[in-house]
Amino acid sequence: MTIPDTMHAVLLTGHGGLDKLVYGTAPTPIPDKDEVLIKVGACGLNNTDINTRTAWYSKSVDAHLGSGASAGFDEADAEDASWGSGSLNFPVIQGADVVGHVVAVGAGVDHARIGERVIIDPWLLSHGDWLNPETSQYFGSECNGGFAQYTKVRAANALPINSPLSDAELATFPCAYTTAENLVQRTAPRPGETVVITGASGGVGSAAIQLCRLRGCRVIAVASMAKADLLRDLGAETVIDRATDDLETAIRAAAGGPIDIALDVVGAPMFTALINALRQGGRYSTSGCIAGQMTQFDLRQLVYKDLQLTGATICPPGTMQRVVQMIEAGTLRPLLAHTFPLADLAKAQEAFIAKTYVGNIVVTP
Repeated sequence: MTIPDTMHAVLLTGHGGLDKLVYGTAPTPIPDKDEVLIKVGACGLNNTDINTRTAWYSKSVDAHLGSGASAGFDEADAEDASWGSGSLNFPVIQGADVVGHVVAVGAGVDHARIGERVIIDPWLLSHGDWLNPETSQYFGSECNGGFAQYTKVRAANALPINSPLSDAELATFPCAYTTAENLVQRTAPRPGETVVITGASGGVGSAAIQLCRLRGCRVIAVASMAKADLLRDLGAETVIDRATDDLETAIRAAAGGPIDIALDVVGAPMFTALINALRQGGRYSTSGCIAGQMTQFDLRQLVYKDLQLTGATICPPGTMQRVVQMIEAGTLRPLLAHTFPLADLAKAQEAFIAKTYVGNIVVTP
């Protein structure tokens, strides 16, 4: 196929509001050594896109994400505005959740890969200390991503995939399901254990329901009751209204006592109730705090209940490969909420911010 010199793309021109997303043209990337060029079929949205655009990651921001998701945060410091507390060079093409076909390869990559259908593993991990954010990057954050007609990536991160699912359906998986798999793995759930999942109707939460059920766990979801039927269909035994006045009591009633594990993406408003609801030796893990990042914590709960608290951001090597295996085996269900054309990325982000859906939103070039 003929590869054009330029392509359509959405450029993030700086930190701020939705007006910083500019649809236009950019040079088509040329794959370097050990890289492949991918013609993008679809690219999913995720919270990292919003967090980075608004500079919410900056430590100078103490407001919850929703308060500035559309307009950005004036108090943000651009010097620590990425997930790894660094700065970005604008313009940037965001978008981590890419599915497409390899159309060209760089030196050192087998030409037989041209034509492969691939899904991108968004974690560009260092070959040394992969937990070091200074050397491990996220696709579409520290380097250009998939909100474009073409994108390039390390060949090792372009994973072949054999699935009857559409590009748009597959683009719901990379960020949400690697994040959820890491979140779940951090608590090492065992069959028969009871897990509470907050933000259960979002991309990560709905993925975590499926991943916990595959491990034989009993799942209690916390979400809007308007989405309860679908969450039960995914495997949640019980759905608790996120607006309940006494979340701890509701959790204990649903579980019939204290719980083994809490998986949290909501943050401060639910943190204390989740900690209080854990059994002796219980485990709490978080991969986000979209409703608030500042909370007070009674350390006696941690000490005298022998609790384990973990954060989950950088995914260990092999995480996306496991997700691909589950996709190909048909054990994971894609939750495609809506598809927008790439030119309407700002509208897609507005829909993402509103969170009136279950699952993920995708754009197509």
